[in-house]
Amino acid sequence: MNSKDIYVRFLTLLQTLQAKELGDKLDSTAERLLEMITVQHGLEQTLTVTECMELDSIASPATIHRKLDELRLQGWVEFVYEGENRRTKYLVPSSKAYKYFDKVSKLMSKAIAQ
Repeated sequence: MNSKDIYVRFLTLLQTLQAKELGDKLDSTAERLLEMITVQHGLEQTLTVTECMELDSIASPATIHRKLDELRLQGWVEFVYEGENRRTKYLVPSSKAYKYFDKVSKLMSKAIAQ
């Protein structure tokens, strides 16, 4: 089996999972933000709200701000503070997000194993 077939199988499995887990709750912009927040947090380079809003390759600052609110209200990310500074909000994936990405990881393994 070649890598193209594995990737197509993974995408097929992922679309099924996304329909089940995300439904129409998250659009592609919100998904990209969630992925970016999770990657940066995993690299121990947790983004602030301000830094996230500067990601103009994803969307405009206004759109990003609206999507961050959606992610927070739906329980995908949490806004946390460091120390006594209550003005700077850091974006952290929630346990819900980690459970979702764990399922995605298992799909990768499944796509390779088949």
